[in-house]
Amino acid sequence: MMINIQAGWVGFALGCVAGAVIGLFFHDPNWLGGYASWPRRMLRLGHIALFGIGILNLFFGLTVRALGLTDGLTWISHLLLVAAVGMPAVCFLAAWKKPFRHLFFIPALAAMVGLIGFAWRLVAG
Repeated sequence: MMINIQAGWVGFALGCVAGAVIGLFFHDPNWLGGYASWPRRMLRLGHIALFGIGILNLFFGLTVRALGLTDGLTWISHLLLVAAVGMPAVCFLAAWKKPFRHLFFIPALAAMVGLIGFAWRLVAG
């Protein structure tokens, strides 16, 4: 689906921007409490989530096109979009305020159900 392809590329672009911004401060070993600190780990996770969930969306969209699939995929598309927006957002929010970590189940579940549903669709026909 085209929106998932677009979401993938937007995720890559935002991942580059996030990496550039975060990279401005990585030289300082004490930045945000040091390399192993919660905020710094969450920022790194949010940065990589932009690329990782972006690639899932891109592969989904390209696979749908390559195989000419059309029916019954809207819910999978929506779940992968929720994951693409939600995972980096929750990571960045959790870096700011730790209690936001309790929201991780939303994008994680969206990605898991979407990917299992798509795999099922591909295998079952």
